[in-house]
Amino acid sequence: MKSLYQRQFIIMAGVILVSFALLGSAFIALSYNYTVQEQQDSILHNAVYVADVLGDAVTSDTDLQGFVLKAARVRPTLESVAVVTDATVLLATQDGQILFAVDGTGEIDDLANVQIPAGVVQTIQATGSFSAMSNLGGTFSENRYVAGAPFHYNYQGNSIPAGLVLIAAEAASLTEMWRAFASIFLFTSVVVMLIAFVTTSVTSLKMTRPLKDMAEAVRKFGHGEYNTRVDCNGRCDEVGELAEAFNAMADSISQAEHRRSEFVANISHELKTPMTTIAGFADGILDGTIPPEREREYLKVISAETRRLSRLVRKMLDLSRLQSAEYVTAQEQFDISEVMLRVLVSLETKVNAKHLDVDTQLPEDPVEVWGDPDAITQVCYNLLDNAIKFSYEESTLGISIVTRAGKAYVSVRNHGDTIPPEELPLVFDRFHKTDHSRSEDRDGVGLGLYIVKTILNNHKENITVTSQDGVTEFTFTLTLA
Repeated sequence: MKSLYQRQFIIMAGVILVSFALLGSAFIALSYNYTVQEQQDSILHNAVYVADVLGDAVTSDTDLQGFVLKAARVRPTLESVAVVTDATVLLATQDGQILFAVDGTGEIDDLANVQIPAGVVQTIQATGSFSAMSNLGGTFSENRYVAGAPFHYNYQGNSIPAGLVLIAAEAASLTEMWRAFASIFLFTSVVVMLIAFVTTSVTSLKMTRPLKDMAEAVRKFGHGEYNTRVDCNGRCDEVGELAEAFNAMADSISQAEHRRSEFVANISHELKTPMTTIAGFADGILDGTIPPEREREYLKVISAETRRLSRLVRKMLDLSRLQSAEYVTAQEQFDISEVMLRVLVSLETKVNAKHLDVDTQLPEDPVEVWGDPDAITQVCYNLLDNAIKFSYEESTLGISIVTRAGKAYVSVRNHGDTIPPEELPLVFDRFHKTDHSRSEDRDGVGLGLYIVKTILNNHKENITVTSQDGVTEFTFTLTLA
């Protein structure tokens, strides 16, 4: 299986290679065609020029098949053209028989009286020019760039065809020049591709390294190493965002694992205490350690601890239901003032047992809010029961509701021991109890406030707590209907 780095590198390298191949092919083809065309145009231009010069030098002479050349006048011009163009200049009769040939080294006697192919002659006579890569029917041993043009002489005001001019340039020099040019291009292309490959390799490696680190971190997470994090090296791109998101997820998982461990420890503690009490007293009654006259007393303790276990299990089931993904909060319109008063009446016995005064500051008109009435009733019950439980004897229990900015703010306050500042952020944790409350609160299981927080989170609402100078106040919000 290829890694992401390998696939990324192969794709980028393939794109670069294909791009350079297409670009190089197009460039080489265009440059070659352009160079050949320039050479052929230049040779044709020189052929036309020589034809014009020869036309002025031709006079009528019936002793030499209708014309003669003033060689002494024309020869220097032909040799100059041959030297400048590094080509061979051919003069031929109108029917294609070579009369005179010269190149950069001088006259070429071997080409005298050689016949030029009829097709070339016909093309020059029909179109007035000829340009092609040819060896002129074996006149030359290799193909050359050949251009031809007719020349005329003026006789009594009439332009009469006199013969043909052809210039043949070797292709070797042009080919060498083009090859040198192509070599420079190819060398430059190779250097650029190497640089591109190195850059692509480094970039791909830098891009995939955090992904490998995250894969390794996931494997470590699977083995219980929850402190593993990915170093994003200050990257601000998408990979850096992914690494930061992964670290945030890792923090959340680590905290969740810590809470899970803490939850297991807490639930073990909460279950162990009543179960130890029940088992100890039951064994004492069975083996006769406890006197018969005290059995009823200890049976009451066993009954109380059993009910405590029942409450704990019920709370755990409620909590499991609230945290279930299938739990959906039913949104209904109801009066929160009525709910608070109804819950307060249900707790009247506990209020009277502590001789508490109740200070209610509720609006005269109903306060209609949105939410699940049963769940919010549970919130109010837990908060009021908690406030009564930790109130001083003959103190004041306060309830108030205010509305502002589309929200109803419901507050429950009591007078009792001040919660230390370091304990305030923990009061909504599962099974959280201060040492003082744990020793006195035998009925609580430490889940009431956590359930309150969970219900309000499901409603997308907030709850806060303050405690100073012996006054503790819980305030939660609900959306006004």
